[in-house]
Amino acid sequence: MSSVDTPLHISASAEHIPFFVEMIKLKPSFVSKPNPNGHNPIHLALENGHIEMVCQLLQHNANLVRVKGRECMTPLHYAATTDDHLDLLHRFLSICPNSITDVTARNKTALHIALKYNKLEAFKFLVGSLRWKWPHWDKILRWKDVEGNTVLHIAAVSHLFAWGAKYFYINCKNLEGKTALDILQEQPQEVDNSEMRAILERAGALRASSLPTVTSSYASYLRLPETGDVIIRIIVQLLNVNVTDERRNALLVVAALLVTVTFQAAITPPGGLKMICSNPIPQMYSEVAQMICTN
Repeated sequence: MSSVDTPLHISASAEHIPFFVEMIKLKPSFVSKPNPNGHNPIHLALENGHIEMVCQLLQHNANLVRVKGRECMTPLHYAATTDDHLDLLHRFLSICPNSITDVTARNKTALHIALKYNKLEAFKFLVGSLRWKWPHWDKILRWKDVEGNTVLHIAAVSHLFAWGAKYFYINCKNLEGKTALDILQEQPQEVDNSEMRAILERAGALRASSLPTVTSSYASYLRLPETGDVIIRIIVQLLNVNVTDERRNALLVVAALLVTVTFQAAITPPGGLKMICSNPIPQMYSEVAQMICTN
């Protein structure tokens, strides 16, 4: 039987809340039924900004957070397209933390989508939620879509600075063999991406042609050490502070320096572990604090 617009679809679009609530009680099967366009009632309610309806649906069935509509978009994916409903992102992830792992038909996570739509507040919120609630959060940051792009690659294409993602595998290549720096360098001259390029270069970003060949025996040294985890926690907190654009840019540069130091420590080869033990990070912390106060 082909899909049709049910009364629940119609009321979700028109915001007839009393009728909507009653229809959920009478026909609970309508809750997860797609219409001819592949949209479920919760997707229509989200698209039309009917937040109360979204909450009503979630009270009826919390699993609707992960229901997939057109292009396999979930409610979390839809919420990531705007900075206006961070409360919904929080609600969705609180109800179902695993929803952060859901991907679209193009294999994009909610983080990919937030950057695609230039929604930095949504992206920062998602990164923060990952850090505190998801045990394998670094895997989500490194997740590649069908084109082989991580969130860092998406940020480069969108002329955005990837707030949290840059701290992991900054020279990761997509399926075309390009790093984020390659993508920036290949953009038209009229596109002003000099600030982002400078920040990436300070953080150790390279073009694919400049990347060293790494043998498997050294592969385990290409990860950030535990101190890098602490750095990210501090940086995420700093980014949530209301600061001027000038001070924020300064903090971003300092963040890049911190990561550069950590990354250099991470690639110390076997036999050179004393360099890792004499950690320069605490001194850098104090320099960051001093810079924040004086900027």
